[in-house]
Amino acid sequence: MLVLVAPGQGAQTPGFLTPWLELPGLSDRLAAWSEIVGLDLIAYGTTAGADEIRDTAIAQPLLVAAALASAEALGATPDLLAGHSVGELAAAALAGVLTPEQALTLVRERGQAMAKAAAITETGMTAVLGGVEDEVLAAIDRHGLTPANINGAGQIVAGGTLEQLAAFKDDAPARARLIPLSVAGAFHTTHMAPAVEHLRAAAATIVPADPRVKLLSNADGQVVTTGAELLQRLIGQVSNPVRWDSCMATMAGLGVTRMIELLPGGTLTGLAKRGLKGVETVALKTPDDLDAARELIK
Repeated sequence: MLVLVAPGQGAQTPGFLTPWLELPGLSDRLAAWSEIVGLDLIAYGTTAGADEIRDTAIAQPLLVAAALASAEALGATPDLLAGHSVGELAAAALAGVLTPEQALTLVRERGQAMAKAAAITETGMTAVLGGVEDEVLAAIDRHGLTPANINGAGQIVAGGTLEQLAAFKDDAPARARLIPLSVAGAFHTTHMAPAVEHLRAAAATIVPADPRVKLLSNADGQVVTTGAELLQRLIGQVSNPVRWDSCMATMAGLGVTRMIELLPGGTLTGLAKRGLKGVETVALKTPDDLDAARELIK
């Protein structure tokens, strides 16, 4: 069983789109999508610096466009789809719930609304690697933080105010390593509540289709069978934790044997190597990885 997965914010790196522009038609596709999101996706994916593409309003459309473009270049029909955080919008488009244009319109609104919400209070996120999960979650709760991403494979991301994160650093869980993340705010926490209402209004006119391929939800890792339910979950996801651990548990239960991570790949296949033992993985980073991915599909 093959699963295609789309990464979330933080996976982008300066210049990651550059080698992909050599593929026929990809520049034209990105140029058309740039019109939809109101950003020069080609420039941001090739010449922009790390600080520029860290901006939530830029990073989110860039990531969804990159995932969709690499999926088109790959040409695979998966048995299962999933996306981490904003990657879930790309997965929804690949499953046929949304058109690419609808997904890009929504991600434009999502990114802008989350950037505005992040500007209200100084917030951030810290990855916690290792430690005993119950002890890590207890420490996060003790400091008033939210376990914004429970990624499995010994990785939890805490989100909250900078003051809360500083106190958490001074009271770190035993045998855990803390890594501050280069993100613009505490995503998937109550700090993003204003963005939820904005996104709900933006999605009001969309009539989603039901998934053509099994599609997992970040909310609980379950297969979502209707487009209407998935769209509501996509909206609520903005201020609620991402349960990637539950997504991987469902993948294991369904019998996933192969995983391809769409551009810019690496994060989710890294988690799979620790949390889905025995599953073959390929991460799409450059077009050179397409051959290995196609071999995996055979």
